[in-house]
Amino acid sequence: MQRLANFDVSREFLTRRSKIAAQVIFGVMCGGAMIGLRSLFDIWAPVSGPFALIYPTILLATLYGHWRAGAVAFLLTFFWAWFVILPPSQSLLFADPTDPARVLLNAVSALVVLVFAEAFRRAAHTTMDEIRARADRRLTLLADLEHRTKNNFALVASMLELQKRRIPQQELHAPLEEAVGRVRTFADAYSALALEQSDEPNVEMKPYLEFLLDRIEGASLSPAVRLFREIDPATLTREEAVAIGLYLNEAVANACKYAFPEGRPGTIAVFFHVRDDGWRFTIEDDGVGDDAFIDPDGGLGSQLLAAFAAQAGATHHAGPVLNGFRSEMRKEEQAAVA
Repeated sequence: MQRLANFDVSREFLTRRSKIAAQVIFGVMCGGAMIGLRSLFDIWAPVSGPFALIYPTILLATLYGHWRAGAVAFLLTFFWAWFVILPPSQSLLFADPTDPARVLLNAVSALVVLVFAEAFRRAAHTTMDEIRARADRRLTLLADLEHRTKNNFALVASMLELQKRRIPQQELHAPLEEAVGRVRTFADAYSALALEQSDEPNVEMKPYLEFLLDRIEGASLSPAVRLFREIDPATLTREEAVAIGLYLNEAVANACKYAFPEGRPGTIAVFFHVRDDGWRFTIEDDGVGDDAFIDPDGGLGSQLLAAFAAQAGATHHAGPVLNGFRSEMRKEEQAAVA
């Protein structure tokens, strides 16, 4: 319905002359369609309502072909109805003394429809243009904000790295390195969003997650650890996409850190499944599967996973499973399947 409301027969033409020609041709087509329909109607009810079909014809011609199409349709159909349908047929004379006033009234009424249809068309198109312009400005501002956010995360990571180098105590380096890694994870999630979806209000999850997984696989995984993925196509909001990206990075980082000690081989599986009642995002490994190795004492990693799930409006569950450990976030509502 929205596409029909925005339809304009002359929009695709570049020059003024070609636009006018398209509008005139459209008016002729609308008038011809009305004449054909009226001719069929005359088989059952000749003479009755000679000007009745003129009004919707003018309305449609004007809404989709501008006032020129409406004017052409008006002239063509009105004089055809006067000449062919109104008695006496094949004549512009009047058989009834009241016919001149009736013809004049119908002509004025048709012109009123044309004028108001053109005014409505212009107002509707102006409003749609303003909405598109505002949406484009918001998308530009959003892309700029995401770019600045990514740069700010990178700046914070660099500052933490410099601070680590100035601290002589080696035991303090590990927590700072972990903080740097998490901040860079945030930057990566926003960077992936900017690269893949900078011009859209929503995010196609399959290419977005594939991009993040490719980066993780190339930069973070041990050669002994294989990354398996199974991702359903879906479209989510940017807020949900960022939260899922951060959740992915944190869960995989935990698995790499705790699930495969001493170079142990294994597999990390990532699933994003869409169902009628919502979506489910799961990261599962076949590592040691012991709570003692997975972010012990329910530390910062577990808290971050819960926070990312809350940001996406989802629930978070994590714990050991048969032959490994699973982290999962789930949202129980309809997702937009691509």
